[in-house]
Formats: sequence, structure tokens, C-alpha cells
Amino acid sequence: MRTGYTVFIALAILTIGEYIVAQASIPLTVPLFIIALIKAALIVNFFMHVYRLWREESH
Repeated sequence: MRTGYTVFIALAILTIGEYIVAQASIPLTVPLFIIALIKAALIVNFFMHVYRLWREESH
């Protein structure tokens, strides 16, 4: 449960950073793309549980 909250806070911080970069006088595409990739990786790994696909199952 604690990991979920940590990821949620990280996503909120990244979203705020994304907004600040986008509101700059010259929005920089590369930082926005990098932030989007980080956010997507966090969502896929922690909320969609994709990391379980590569774990070895125990019986």
C-alpha cells in the first residue's frame, strides 16, 4: 500500500513539473517526452503489475 502512495506522489510531482515545462515561453519537447516516459513506466510497473510477467512463479 505504501508503494502505491509513493508512486502516486511521484506522478503528481512529475505532472506539476510537466505543467511548468509546458508553460515555459519555449516549451521543450524532449523534457516533456522524457517526463511522459517516466510516468508511463511508473503506471505500467506499479498499477498494471507488468513486473509480475517476468517473475518466476513459486508453487
